[in-house]
Amino acid sequence: MGQKGNIIVIGGGPAGVTAALRASELGAKVTLVERGQIGGTCSIDGCVPTRVLAKASRLLRDAEQFEEYGLIGQVPKLDFARLLKQTQQVVFQMQEKKHPIDHLNSAGIKTYTEIGAARFTDPHAITLANGKTLQAEKFILCAGGRSRRLDFPGAEYALTHQDLWSLKQLPRSIVIAGAAATGCQLASIFKIFGSQVVMLERSPRILASEDEMVSNAVQTAFQRSGIQIITSITNVERIEKNVQGLTLFYSRDNEVNALQTEAVILSAGWVGNLDPLNLPAAQVETQGNFVRVNDYLQTTAAHIFAAGDITGRMMLVQSAGYEAQVAAENAVLGVGRRYEHKIVPHGGFTDPEYASVGLTEAKARAEFDCAVAVAPYSDLDRAVIDGHPIGFCKLIVSKDTHRILGAHVVGEQALEVVEVAAAAMAADMWVEQLAELEIAYPTFTAIIGLAARTLLYDLGVQPVGDAWKALGKPRFAEWERGPSK
Repeated sequence: MGQKGNIIVIGGGPAGVTAALRASELGAKVTLVERGQIGGTCSIDGCVPTRVLAKASRLLRDAEQFEEYGLIGQVPKLDFARLLKQTQQVVFQMQEKKHPIDHLNSAGIKTYTEIGAARFTDPHAITLANGKTLQAEKFILCAGGRSRRLDFPGAEYALTHQDLWSLKQLPRSIVIAGAAATGCQLASIFKIFGSQVVMLERSPRILASEDEMVSNAVQTAFQRSGIQIITSITNVERIEKNVQGLTLFYSRDNEVNALQTEAVILSAGWVGNLDPLNLPAAQVETQGNFVRVNDYLQTTAAHIFAAGDITGRMMLVQSAGYEAQVAAENAVLGVGRRYEHKIVPHGGFTDPEYASVGLTEAKARAEFDCAVAVAPYSDLDRAVIDGHPIGFCKLIVSKDTHRILGAHVVGEQALEVVEVAAAAMAADMWVEQLAELEIAYPTFTAIIGLAARTLLYDLGVQPVGDAWKALGKPRFAEWERGPSK
């Protein structure tokens, strides 16, 4: 394959690495520049180390069941400093396992790492921190993002999730400002570790972008565990340092309230890494805290594309990889492939876990004539066996097409369970086909089959005898196809 021009990819996270590899595969001469280490926020100080904390919290939680399962021994105690060292060891293991530099080099990609910020000096040139200038016909911006810091008096006393790895000991009390995915994960983890946790949220409910049933279920579980949740706040006013630790002041219902705490974690959203790039020099426009792109991931400069967190579209690792492929193909082959985030399973490693894909029930009902079924975890044999019967699976299906519009799960292994619904949506399966899957028993994934078979009854596509109809809606056991004839 002949050369398709030269391209510089800025950023070495999931989007940048994917974009560089795909562009090289298509025949372009590719250079990748990364101001730090290859891997990106998620691998180095985001979801990977946070997942290690979540693993530790699950082990602590499950240890409380020892006696129920005939295990004799004390519940273990947390060595927080040792756990933080383990998170860094896992990050190192991930880097060693992937060998990203070797992979890039073997693909013929020139890499510059740990070189500081790169800045545009004109639309076709960037200058590195050491003064070296690189030129290219086209660019793909994959510089990622970072936690948004709020501007208020005393904000310097607050942490973001990226600061957690510098903690010397477990805080006895924590206030988390922001109750979206990251805030909820941290609240759940630190509560199980033994911290007193208070959550502050501007919206009327936590996880405001999720299906309302998911939000309510997780909030109820949090409150039962002892997490204090304060919603509909107006603002975080200030933080003051004192001999007891920190005092956070927040406004709600036209009143200013105070919370005494050892630590404050800001989980107030995400912003793109724009400032170091000097985008005006490249004639690239921004929109809010992100790069402005069209449906082809092309910026306002026709030869510059963008993918991943810096676009502000769908800030997830799996979405960054997808966007990167689209951006690379449009940069190398010519603009033609539109990007669409249609089926993006996501969720959080909270306790209980939650996961979603597709439309929420509110959005689905606004657009379609829907049938909705909710199967409780308490009907699931595996949930009873494992002693985790809290949760549900909600399936939303179009009455016209019988296609799945959305799936929402709360409960053990929810993020694994929802992948089955996502695969069914990607395959354009009818709910009848999903109901016929012979899902292994006993598994948490079987909850999908329970919900699907309930929908068959609601849709009237499964034969049901008159005698059974007279008894009302049946409750299917997970190993049953449906009611007897």
